[in-house]
Amino acid sequence: MYLGHFALREAPFSITPDTDFYFAHDGAQSTLNTLLVALRSGEGFLKVVGELGCGKTVLCRQLLKTLQGECVTAYIPNPDMGPDDLLCALALELGLELALPASRHVIMTHIGNCLLKHADAGQRVVVCIDEAQAIPMRSLESLRLLSNLETEKRKLIQLVLLGQPDLDTKLARPEIRQLLQRITFSEYLGPLTGESVGDYVRHRLARAASSEHTDLDVFTPEAMEKLALETAGVPRLINVLAHKCLILAYGQGVHRISLAHVKLAVLDTPGLRATPGGGRWWNWWRRRPGPTRTAGEVLE
Repeated sequence: MYLGHFALREAPFSITPDTDFYFAHDGAQSTLNTLLVALRSGEGFLKVVGELGCGKTVLCRQLLKTLQGECVTAYIPNPDMGPDDLLCALALELGLELALPASRHVIMTHIGNCLLKHADAGQRVVVCIDEAQAIPMRSLESLRLLSNLETEKRKLIQLVLLGQPDLDTKLARPEIRQLLQRITFSEYLGPLTGESVGDYVRHRLARAASSEHTDLDVFTPEAMEKLALETAGVPRLINVLAHKCLILAYGQGVHRISLAHVKLAVLDTPGLRATPGGGRWWNWWRRRPGPTRTAGEVLE
């Protein structure tokens, strides 16, 4: 791949939510700090709404990583399940062994006993539910019932819902207003702004650098400005374009990302804009001058 060409030890712009690349920009760090303060204060229900591709999952994993050793945590990445299945998923995350099939009452009883056991040991239980906009309405009611589990002094379980803006629309429906009233803190996670895009790119390059000589300013100012404009500051789109730009520069044998590289990457990224003639980027790659490389050789 292009790793050796740019003195990198790993791909810097993977779209996998890796906490090693967590970028503490103002929006993300403010949201993380609010969640930590609220959870440590014993709040029961918290919500984070973020635009598509703006880093909700990596924020969630960073939260869980920060809480590791401090409390018992559970993570449900895909909550598009009925009430019983969602409760079973939670029970499994908490390490419970269930004799299935089991009634909802039995599952709730096992979960309640588990939470009481952790409370007696002085341990808080935090459950993070990602992609929460996908939770069916009837399953949201089960979450509300879970929030009823408490002692006279404290909540037995703390729930963090992370989802796209559709989550707010769903929670605004009158039939689940009781759940909405229990959400004590709500945060919004938006795209990067201003010079944060350049800081983000340099941060990821620094995390992936193989030596102190790795060039963190590989993008020209014009290329960085175009990258910020085309992606509107959305981290996932920045990663996609930046990755393609590095491949293009590697194919040309150059060490600087120019405005032309970003423009070519944009043409090949339908998620940015609807452009006819898909595949123009790869057609350019095949026609470019220089040593012939196959797709497999480029990506190895």
